[in-house]
Amino acid sequence: MLNWDKINKRRVCNDSFALELTAAPVTLLGTRDAVSASDKRVVNGSGDINQLAPFKYPWAWKYFINANKNHWTPLDINMSQDVHDYHHKLTAAERHMYENVLAYLTTSDILAMRNIGLAVMEKMTAPELQIYQARQVYEEALHTWTYQHCIETLGIDQEEIYNRYRVVPEIHYKIQIANRRLNNILRPDIDLKRADELENFVMSYLFFAAVFEGAWFYNGFSPIFALQRRGLMKGSAEQLQYVMRDEVMHCGFGLRTIKQILVENSITLDKQAMRDMWDEAEAAEAAYARYILREPILGYSIDSHCEQFRYIANRRARQLDADEPFPGAECRLTWLDEQANIRKEKNFFETKVTEYQTGGSLNWN
Repeated sequence: MLNWDKINKRRVCNDSFALELTAAPVTLLGTRDAVSASDKRVVNGSGDINQLAPFKYPWAWKYFINANKNHWTPLDINMSQDVHDYHHKLTAAERHMYENVLAYLTTSDILAMRNIGLAVMEKMTAPELQIYQARQVYEEALHTWTYQHCIETLGIDQEEIYNRYRVVPEIHYKIQIANRRLNNILRPDIDLKRADELENFVMSYLFFAAVFEGAWFYNGFSPIFALQRRGLMKGSAEQLQYVMRDEVMHCGFGLRTIKQILVENSITLDKQAMRDMWDEAEAAEAAYARYILREPILGYSIDSHCEQFRYIANRRARQLDADEPFPGAECRLTWLDEQANIRKEKNFFETKVTEYQTGGSLNWN
């Protein structure tokens, strides 16, 4: 049988306790002073990483806004003509070149995704920087999907092509260099408050921004663009145009972030370390070019590929206010920059329009 007196007494007690809680002053544990933009730093900052504004780096937020204007997926692009070209029009040498460019790119973009997501973004102490880099991680995954979509659509043996970076020395060497740079800053005990460790981090990030994405990627799309200029593999080339737009922004953002770190921490880049980085990168690029172009391709050559790499390397160095690594290098592929800036008019009945909103009006360089 229920004892209503006891139940009512409990209710009164509980109600009184609730009233006491309501009347008590609310005290938030761990409160801090308001955040000022001056508290922020790229690394080793004292601001609140969870508080986006006030911005100290509004340019980083602009990168994020612009990145979203280049939204696309590989499914937007018609690949039917590429299937015909690959199986019926490309020579054996052209297929070799096309396949190995994809074999290199698909492994590289996964590596780039790991670099930003695991080694760089978590060290940023200003959220406007992290937010763009989160978008960058997504874009690297999208690029990997793009290459996989091309491989699958054309019916290329996926097991064989994805293993090329492990068995082809010229591809493996480039990946090995990048892995070494990445693993060097993935160590769990890295402490960016130490000057030597911070400089080590800067050189690794600089490699990925200036060499990996800014030169190897930028130059690496050109063999397929060369096919496009002859009316071949136009769907693949169109996809790489969108990838290239992303990569130009990744490079620009990375170099600007590095310059900010240098200023905030009074660091001067080691000229010998820079020289060694570019020399190693050039040697790897030359070996790669000789492999993918082991037979002559109409309208494209080993010499033009390598000289264009040196020309782009000089551009990246100038963006860092550093000495050009290859003085006098000439622009051999005068049409390459157009691939990131061109606004193409589409025939609605031939392909899906992929110029999203204002994306075609952006300045990608």
